[in-house]
This record gives sequence, C-alpha cells and structure tokens, in this order.
Amino acid sequence: MRVRNRADARERLENSPVVFLQPKDNKGKWREIFGNNNPIHLEIGSGKGKFIHTLAEKNPNINFIAMEAQPTVLTFLLDKVEETHRENLKLISGNAEDLLEYFADEEVDQLYLNFSDPWPKNRHEKRRLTYHTFLSRYEVILNGDKKIVQKTDNQGLFEYSLMSYVKYGYIFNKLSLDLTNSVYEEDNIHTEYEDKFIKKGNRIYMVEAIKVKQNI
Repeated sequence: MRVRNRADARERLENSPVVFLQPKDNKGKWREIFGNNNPIHLEIGSGKGKFIHTLAEKNPNINFIAMEAQPTVLTFLLDKVEETHRENLKLISGNAEDLLEYFADEEVDQLYLNFSDPWPKNRHEKRRLTYHTFLSRYEVILNGDKKIVQKTDNQGLFEYSLMSYVKYGYIFNKLSLDLTNSVYEEDNIHTEYEDKFIKKGNRIYMVEAIKVKQNI
C-alpha cells in the first residue's frame, strides 16, 4: 500500500509498547507478551489495519498480531490502537520471509492473507505468499488444524493459490468466487482495499483453507 511518508513514523513505532520492530527477540514468547493463553491470529500484510483492528474489537478473547513491512503504513494502524487502547492487538514490522525467526513452532492458531501482492509475472512466482516455500513456513508456525483465510480481487492469484493449497495437502472449508454477494458476506470484515475494489465493481474471492492435523 503506497502512502505518503510520515516524518515521525519510525520514532512513533520505536516508542510504542504495542509495536515490535525486532520480533525475532519475541519468538516463543507471544502469549507471555499478551499475558494470557488465548489463541493467536496473525495477519500478514495488514496495511492500514481496518480489518485486523475490527476483528480484535469483535473478538476480545483472541490475540491478534498485525505484520506490515512499511513503517509509515503501520503507523495508521497504530493510530487506531492508541485511540481504542486495544490490548489484544500487537504490531510487527517485518516480512513473511522471516516468519520462522519471529514465531516458534505451532505458536500461531490462524493466518490471514488479505489482498496480497499478486506478483503476476512468472519470474516473480516465488514472491507470492501462497508459493510452496511460504506454505511450508506457515505449516511450521501454525498450530493444530492449519488454517489460512485468504481474500483477493485477483482471479489469477486466487486460482494459483487454490492449486498451491491442494498440492500442499489443504482442503477448503469455505470458498466463494463472489464474496460480496455470498452467504459469507454477513460476517465478512472488509479491508481498506476491499472497500476500494468493491466500489470499482471488482469481484472478491475468498477461501478458508485447512490442513488437518494427522493423529499418529
């Protein structure tokens, strides 16, 4: 998400107790940081945070972590957290490539991928957040039945993601080719991008993919 830089962005993030600029230091300690044993849900690429902040408000018994690579963008979510004093939402400045350095095995209970960069060119396939190397990272940090909830307006990325999930052993618990006009819309929390795309008349695709834990 491209936004105009905020001159004080880095300083604000450094001085906030809810922002973690060195998440590697907290690997395996996230429940201790939240101060409870509630489930932990992670959004990769939270943008300005409308989705994750609303979700945290509606679900006080779940701990939420928003991960965003761009410091200025992350400050917009910080604005919301400081205004509402949400205790069940923490912010990470980081990248999906480093997930295994941020989280211990099975430390996360659910993952959200909302309107990720589709990287449409074939040479950029490895950058897509549903490429198999990313799915392998998710499997390590996800607990129990591995659950990923994804939304996108990009049909190509959606089709690619469905194939990646199937190849990696996931099944689909929920799936919609037109989320806005589906039975799932009533409980759907929009992102900033989602509102923008809907106004343009774009179709929104959604899948809840689960890899069931095998009992040995």
